[in-house]
Amino acid sequence: MRTIRRLIYREVLLSVLFVTVGFLALFFFFDFVDELGSVSRGSSSYQLTQALVYVSLMIPSHLYELLPIAVLIGTIFVMARLAQSSEYTILRTSGLGPWRAMRTLLLLGLLFTMLTFAAGDYLAPIADRTAQLLKARLEGRISIGQTGAWLKERQPFNTYNVNVNSLTPEGDMQNVRIFEANARGFLVSVTRATKAHFSEGAWILEDVERSEFSMPGTDHAKVDRSKLERLRWPTEITPEMVSVALLQPEKMSTIDLFQYIRHLEQNSQTSQRYEIEFWRKVFYPLSCMVMVVLALPFAYLHFRSGGIAAYVFGGVLIGISFFLLNNVFGYIGNLRNWWPWLTSAAPGMIYTAMSLFAFGFLVLRR
Repeated sequence: MRTIRRLIYREVLLSVLFVTVGFLALFFFFDFVDELGSVSRGSSSYQLTQALVYVSLMIPSHLYELLPIAVLIGTIFVMARLAQSSEYTILRTSGLGPWRAMRTLLLLGLLFTMLTFAAGDYLAPIADRTAQLLKARLEGRISIGQTGAWLKERQPFNTYNVNVNSLTPEGDMQNVRIFEANARGFLVSVTRATKAHFSEGAWILEDVERSEFSMPGTDHAKVDRSKLERLRWPTEITPEMVSVALLQPEKMSTIDLFQYIRHLEQNSQTSQRYEIEFWRKVFYPLSCMVMVVLALPFAYLHFRSGGIAAYVFGGVLIGISFFLLNNVFGYIGNLRNWWPWLTSAAPGMIYTAMSLFAFGFLVLRR
């Protein structure tokens, strides 16, 4: 059995590697063509070499997204080719039963699961953050949308809503606005700062314009305006929270997502979108094990000469449908306020049911 496992593992690993490299090369080309527009605008700082580095830093994110699909296509190709050449029939007569074949592929799927988790939780966040810093050095800032990041913090007496428009490559904040409200919800003060940076347990605001409202919520409210060169604002909002708020949830690590979700819940903010992404980070790597089981029934089909291409193309369609279904469930779950863990696990559960049905019908029944 060790020889049989070595044969299957070698063939599947080489096939998955070939499919992965092909997909990554295709996405690298698309991303590079997309970046050529920025290079051709005549920017003196953003040259062709910077575009190549930026596109290369996006490879780990694509690897995380494409690896389950590549595992499915590569495993289907190997299983179908072994069946077409009657090699799998010989393996069956040598003692490779259906359950033993499934265990063999599940062990290989576990390896791909760990690789996918490492790519999505370690390589991709670091590479994406490095890519954004590279773009920030060329464009001067890191931002998302037109209003930047919004954060909220409850302190013992008042509530603060904070808006950070962008971050500099050095980690300083630009165009900061702090809205302070009392326990009754009335606006107490508005603080605007051109620039701010982090200190121990506080933000140091620079070039500050502050408006304070005396007796808010009454007809006799007064506004006191002042300008300050520097103001220290005590807060528990850390640099990581600001950078997390400026990044897309799917590009965060699992730990960053968990910490940010806790911060949102402590300040009575909705965390549905981030919870869905958190659970997707948990369940998405496990889809590699589902894919290898889904590919196993292809070894029990009867192929005519040249008919393997149609089955490989079917594997491509199945992989694309899984990717689309995973995204669709995320959007619908966020809109309909479904349970985050169920929203993230549903695509994998559907394809697990499909793989077990195919295994039972095409393998065990025959």
